[in-house]
Amino acid sequence: MPTPPLAQVAQQASRRAPGPAALSAFLDDLPAVLPRDRCSTSPAARAAASRDYAYLSPLLSAVLPDRPADVVARPATTGELAAVLRLAHAHGIPVVPRGRGTGNYGQAVPLAGGLVIDLTRADRVLEVGDGRVHAQAGATFVALEAAARATGQEIAMLPSTVGSTIGGFLAGGAGGLGSIEHGWLWDGFVHALDVLGCPPHEPWRVTGADCAPHLHAYGVTGVIATATVALAPARVWTALLASFPDWARAAAAGRELLHLDPAPRLVSLDEPALIATYPPDPALPAGRHSLRAVVTAGTVDTAMRAVTGHGGHVEAVTPDAVGYLSTLSFNHVTLRARKTRPELCHLQVGGEPLVADPDAVRACLPGAMLHLDGLRAFLDPADPARGRGFAGLLLSEFRDAETLYRGVERLRELGVHVVDPHTWQLGGPALPAIRAAAATADPDGLLNPGKLPDPA
Repeated sequence: MPTPPLAQVAQQASRRAPGPAALSAFLDDLPAVLPRDRCSTSPAARAAASRDYAYLSPLLSAVLPDRPADVVARPATTGELAAVLRLAHAHGIPVVPRGRGTGNYGQAVPLAGGLVIDLTRADRVLEVGDGRVHAQAGATFVALEAAARATGQEIAMLPSTVGSTIGGFLAGGAGGLGSIEHGWLWDGFVHALDVLGCPPHEPWRVTGADCAPHLHAYGVTGVIATATVALAPARVWTALLASFPDWARAAAAGRELLHLDPAPRLVSLDEPALIATYPPDPALPAGRHSLRAVVTAGTVDTAMRAVTGHGGHVEAVTPDAVGYLSTLSFNHVTLRARKTRPELCHLQVGGEPLVADPDAVRACLPGAMLHLDGLRAFLDPADPARGRGFAGLLLSEFRDAETLYRGVERLRELGVHVVDPHTWQLGGPALPAIRAAAATADPDGLLNPGKLPDPA
């Protein structure tokens, strides 16, 4: 069970906290490299910069330390970022870089106090080219999309929280709107990154596949200063909301929508019990399964025929609801559901049983409910539609860690892929590459301590 190990990790990381003399010297020197109005030690600023959405997990909220950062710095340029990192390294101050809007697992929580570098002031869109946009880490997806649209393009993929920053998404996210067609962060979305280590020398640029150790790495392999990411030709998007009498027909229609050409930007599916946790909406009728999609204007008629052909009813078709549908997707669903039912917790799940045998999936945990989003499992240039399917969330009543992880074992026995959102530590097949990159970029272990597991 995760609680004792995570508590131990937090305790170990806290030992990296700066001593009073080192912290005092750092605070004395900081105004020399950053204007005073972009440094703060106020309790409110420190508390705000030391939290993310980890409270969505009853396990994480029980073990995360109640210790805010000691100081918050807001550099606006790569030069200022380098100067702050250089000073932090000189005084042995732990550093947690953060953006905005994409942290759900405590990955932006400073386990050792120290310095939080808030990159939201570094928010310039630097250049829009053919098929790519170059921006500072603090640029939001709202700004990136607007800049791209001005040139007849759009962001190939963006998080459901469109106010997120590009650096925060790359360091903490994985997929989102557009992932049905364009895949994940690792599938060619990131063209290049400018990264700073600790100690910083000059920013170094990584391109293509060499960006991978810096993606979803929580900043332990270096602080992203700028990013160049993929654009696609702009499309006119429309929201479609439909309802069905049962899961099988809703899922069958959803599968058909995934293979529209052009692909939808979003396809989401919820069962009635989950819909009951949302604010009332005539387009989400009670007792019905909800299928929602963001499709191109040219495929609306085909999408509507798919709905009715599988026994569904089209509740609404409107371009005005495109943004609204993004707030009913991915982990927004957990946020909404817990507002109504705070006893719920979530797992991230994928695999064919979610569609083919949902009753067996739900039976693994008490009061379980499914939410699905369309995604591309992997890219195949020879067959762009290959690998499109559903993954999503299983929300259930939280009783205790033993019940939860016994349910995880049962899900995996069914063939469900489970990603545990109740840990802040990095893992998975990319961990060796992340560990190697961190050893080079951060030899003293000052970048986000406690998020990279110790070698076995």
